[in-house]
Amino acid sequence: MRKTNCFKIILISTFFFIPALLLAQPGLSEFYGVSAEVGRWYYALSDFVLVLGAIAGILGGLRIYANWQSGRHHHIDAQVMGWVFSCLFLTLVSAFLKALYGI
Repeated sequence: MRKTNCFKIILISTFFFIPALLLAQPGLSEFYGVSAEVGRWYYALSDFVLVLGAIAGILGGLRIYANWQSGRHHHIDAQVMGWVFSCLFLTLVSAFLKALYGI
């Protein structure tokens, strides 16, 4: 009987004191500050990634054009499909990241 009483007291004290300790944890203001910082940096980073993607797309298009003009039609359809799908991938990743960060 005595063991069950001690167990009940420990269990009740755990249910009452642990939530009080959790409420006293610091860091919520820091979390909101970091969240705002990510929101500010996201636009700059997304623009930078889109510029890099545009440069890579232009270079890929020029490579395909050069292969077409030089008569190397060997795998031109695979190159065109890779180029189109990479552009589509960049667009979808941008939309996914905006949804992920809630921006």
